[in-house]
Amino acid sequence: MSRDWADAMCNPCLIGAWKVTELSDVMAWQGKVLRVNLSTGVCRGEPLNVDRVNKYLGLRGLGTSYLAAEVDPRVDPLSPDNKLIFATGPLTGTSVPTGGRFGVITKGALTGAVACSNSGGHFGAELKFAGWDMVILEGCAPEPVYLSIENDFAELLPAADFIWGESFWRAEERLRSRHGDSIKVAGIGRAGEGLVRFACVMNDRDRAAGRSGVGAVMGSKNTKAIAVRGTRGVKVPDPVAFVAAVNAAKEKISNSGHTRSLAGFGTNAMMNVTNHFGSLPTRNCREVQFEGADGIGAEAMRHTPGPGRRANLLTNKACFACTIGCGRVSHIQPDHFTLRNGERYGEPNGGLEYESAYSLGAMVGVDDLDAATFANFVCNEQGMDTISFGVTLAAAMELYETGVISCGHTDGVPLEFGSADTLAAMVQLTATGTGFGKDLGLGARRLCEKFGRPDLAMTVKAQEFPGYDPRAMQGMGLAYATSNRGACHLRANPFSSDFQTPEIAEKAKIVKESQDDNSVIDCLGICGFAKSELSMEDIAGLLDAACESAWTADKLRAIGERVWNLERIFNLNAGFTAADDTLPERMFAEATKGGANTGAVSQLKAMLPKYYERRGWSEDGVPTAETLGRIAL
Repeated sequence: MSRDWADAMCNPCLIGAWKVTELSDVMAWQGKVLRVNLSTGVCRGEPLNVDRVNKYLGLRGLGTSYLAAEVDPRVDPLSPDNKLIFATGPLTGTSVPTGGRFGVITKGALTGAVACSNSGGHFGAELKFAGWDMVILEGCAPEPVYLSIENDFAELLPAADFIWGESFWRAEERLRSRHGDSIKVAGIGRAGEGLVRFACVMNDRDRAAGRSGVGAVMGSKNTKAIAVRGTRGVKVPDPVAFVAAVNAAKEKISNSGHTRSLAGFGTNAMMNVTNHFGSLPTRNCREVQFEGADGIGAEAMRHTPGPGRRANLLTNKACFACTIGCGRVSHIQPDHFTLRNGERYGEPNGGLEYESAYSLGAMVGVDDLDAATFANFVCNEQGMDTISFGVTLAAAMELYETGVISCGHTDGVPLEFGSADTLAAMVQLTATGTGFGKDLGLGARRLCEKFGRPDLAMTVKAQEFPGYDPRAMQGMGLAYATSNRGACHLRANPFSSDFQTPEIAEKAKIVKESQDDNSVIDCLGICGFAKSELSMEDIAGLLDAACESAWTADKLRAIGERVWNLERIFNLNAGFTAADDTLPERMFAEATKGGANTGAVSQLKAMLPKYYERRGWSEDGVPTAETLGRIAL
């Protein structure tokens, strides 16, 4: 460690009182950005860019605008020239229902595309309470560090011999022991340190900025964690009007049957829906229904297995300001074989949500609920995306089954679909980068390319499929193909249309409009489940009460469209083309068997031109000059 850099670390950043009059019309903001140069060890504050706030709102849009302005889109994601941005939204840290979200924005290590990975818990609100709207990490620390923030004080501290090399759980515990139980921590586990391509940034033990490899970018910067404590709160211009708007939103959400279902069963209630419909990706998408679905679904989690035993699901839990409580707290049965791997896995931890149950269950053919729960615990502890891990393992299992790889490649472990032992072994090897786990840590596309079978990778733009088969759900297939961050179920909302009708005539319209709407939600700092019960007019009213700027639904949707196109331009400049807006060949060549849409193949090639047209893009998927002018880009 250089002396200059060490000296800089020992001098914390102290930001005095800020008077940012330009932010009088965006009151829920703190008006400050913390910029951390990891290469020099210097932390400094700067005013939040108000023009960007007005144009891109917050979180996903605001962070992406900083990224696009400061990072060459062709940069190697793991180089010091990439930046890692922790961004909040205008409603983060307020009492708006689910107002605890933050995002991690960067060029993704998994995809090479623009990445914004969103997380809940309490870290985002705490960062806002400390007086910071964003933290920008740039450069690379010469030795492992972590960032400590306490209100206006920010400093880089050594992580080596303290938390580097530890799991995220252990690092979080040690940071609380040093800085107090009130701090909130976001950071990486051993997977991020080892540059697993789908490593997460974890927070609040089991919440994750989970997709696109943002944790690997953090690891490449030799940065283990951000520990933050804030006591400043968030102000709004008219507290009376704001409380009235919040109470109205809470009433709508609490009266919803969907909300009650989420509280009782969590997102894993979707397992029965997709399995019955024939859209549950199974055994690397060779099938669309899983005979073991009942063993890993929400009902199985609530089932008490026998006298003197407890159900897998112990209780639900909520993130900051959440009135829903879809989070799960689960445990593994005390006699299950996975508990030989450590006592900590016998303690209550974050339980299976749908995407994890699908990827660690149906996709790899495993119907052992405790084994899937164990794999989920390991992913949370070491900081790995459960979706990407499960889909990558499924690809490896097909490589093994077809004879492309053998036990000689896999440390003597037969990669057989349905093996709970294999699942438990491989999740640990991947998290630690040991043996064949190093290959699994490449992600499905790089793994399959390495062994000469790229067709077996169920990915878009190198990001692995979520739990919806794009042949049975045509709108979701279009959403996967056009998502700026690779295959994603959260960037659009074609669910109702896909479950109700297979016709493709309106899919382009539904996907485009819901992509714009979801962009807005990701910019605000609230959860998509709130949007399920609130109209865009309701959300505009909440923002108007918090930020005093005559917000309307149309104004918000215009921002959503602008953000989507900003991301698209970043990707085009990074080298992506219309050829990347596609699906694996299996989706076109192998028809589904079972469920409501037996015999279906993807109709993407018919939908994509209509989508481009509705977006105002050329036949090559490039925003036209007319479109850019209309949306003020």
